[in-house]
Amino acid sequence: VASSWRSEVSDTGVAMFSTGLIVFRETLEAALFVGILAAATRGLAQRGLWLAGGVMAGLAGSLAMAAGMEQISTWADGVGADLLNVGIISVALAMLTWHCVWMSIHGREMAMDARRLGSSAVQGDASLWAIAVAVALSVLREGAETVLFVTGFMSGSHDSGGMVLSAAVGLGAGAMVGAMLYLGLARIKPQHLFSVTNVLIWMLAGSLASQLAKSLIQAGLVDGWSDAIWDTSALLSNDDSLGILFHALAGYDATPTGLQVLFYLGAIGFITVATSRIKARHGRQPTAIVKAGA
Repeated sequence: VASSWRSEVSDTGVAMFSTGLIVFRETLEAALFVGILAAATRGLAQRGLWLAGGVMAGLAGSLAMAAGMEQISTWADGVGADLLNVGIISVALAMLTWHCVWMSIHGREMAMDARRLGSSAVQGDASLWAIAVAVALSVLREGAETVLFVTGFMSGSHDSGGMVLSAAVGLGAGAMVGAMLYLGLARIKPQHLFSVTNVLIWMLAGSLASQLAKSLIQAGLVDGWSDAIWDTSALLSNDDSLGILFHALAGYDATPTGLQVLFYLGAIGFITVATSRIKARHGRQPTAIVKAGA
């Protein structure tokens, strides 16, 4: 009896730790995503409402998605969930790319005169709309995975209170790290903030592209380039604390497939080339037109 009790306690402890870690990982990914975009849109009017709206829409959608996941999984011969994940990541990546392009034109003006741009919501509507959609989809995907993981662990545990506590701790820790990142970015001088957040957003876009490639392979839509091309688990595992942080921030994967690397570099390269060409074209416009569009 004592041995059985110890085994049950040990299993419960493992489940609680796993729950807290998974919730922390999923929350961290969403929190870093929101924190970076919040810092990148400083100076835009009503950006807090747009971001909050995106988060709330994502939370509501994640609960609905988790509730209907059993039905969704039966779509398309059992790969409905994977196809939905592909769609969510694709739209989020498109919105993030649009924001990068928009910022390539307006970011400098924001840094030089945040007060003027902050007083006009019209200037930021295009970017904020894209950001709100990207935030909502990020929270939707991470939130749905969190709900499914937690409910799955709770269904096999006798200590539901402990599981809820572990989930709450993981949620709070992930949100705190995201808030710390935002506060750190907020201390950067406006003239340097654009450059810093631009690099971070490029990494987020690369991370989304890598996740899209992985989802395409899991859904069976792509067969080529699906083998891991290196393994750095001995140096930094996906489950290490730093590995989790780097994955959330830059899409780190210890065993990436060739398609993931291709998509990652392709996304960063596309955004870099697109923004460079748009900035060059914008810079060639007459001064009056530039001022009118800035």
